[in-house]
Amino acid sequence: MFLKDFLLRLHLCKGIGIKGENLVYKYFSKIKSSNFRVPDALEIKDIAKINSKHFESFILDYQRLMFENEIVSKLINNEKWIAICDPEYPQQLKESYLPPNVLFYRGNWDLVHTRQLGIVGSRQATEYSVMGIKKLLNYEVYSRITIVSGLAKGVDTLAHQFAIAKNIPTVAVIGTGLNVFYPRENEKLQKIIGKKNLLISEYPDYVRGYRSHFPERNRIIAGLVQSILVTEAKHHSRSLITANLALQNNRNVLAIPGPINSILCQGTNELILAGAKPILTGKDILEEFNI
Repeated sequence: MFLKDFLLRLHLCKGIGIKGENLVYKYFSKIKSSNFRVPDALEIKDIAKINSKHFESFILDYQRLMFENEIVSKLINNEKWIAICDPEYPQQLKESYLPPNVLFYRGNWDLVHTRQLGIVGSRQATEYSVMGIKKLLNYEVYSRITIVSGLAKGVDTLAHQFAIAKNIPTVAVIGTGLNVFYPRENEKLQKIIGKKNLLISEYPDYVRGYRSHFPERNRIIAGLVQSILVTEAKHHSRSLITANLALQNNRNVLAIPGPINSILCQGTNELILAGAKPILTGKDILEEFNI
């Protein structure tokens, strides 16, 4: 078995988290592929630091998935996938915080190797975000970048819709399986992105969106992009978590300033106070890509 196939089967096991998977990859990536052997479950327990409570469910899956191909095929459900050991895996994501060992995708994988601008913000976005996206992402900007977001309500949806309307490449990183639609009203948008652009998920098909999935999704967005733009965001918004992850990855964090009496601009204004670059024109965005 090759390391790539092993990482997929490990990823499909219950009882091991993203930190544990990352520890396993780091451990075995130092071993030549020709010398790779499937380790036993107890060895993985020690490497991944799996506690006894989770190990019971892990060992049951591990023993089946490592050797029963039909179960693996059923879980993959014919989706395309890529592993962190593949040469096509984006280098900037590999070097980011807790990069995923495996990603499932639909669409044009080459988009991960383009100039990528993440756009995040409030799920209760107002016309201020609509105006900001239209004003700042003028032709000079959008003809040179790929827009990345999380396909959630609000700003994410606006960003993807703007990209499709202007025929801009767009990447959606979601917190469910590729065949699950969340929010439901974005089903058509998700299908368009998966067919004509790029849809990415860390989760196999039929996996629903759990609360923990969305911070995990956000770390992928923060790892993929070169710069991230925050529009409207409340104090303690999830968008600010994404921005902080981007800072940890040495990405450029940009923010649209807003009225000081707006609750939805409190977070973006605080980002600027903390050192994020205020974006007033499209030129401000291009400077971050050295264009």
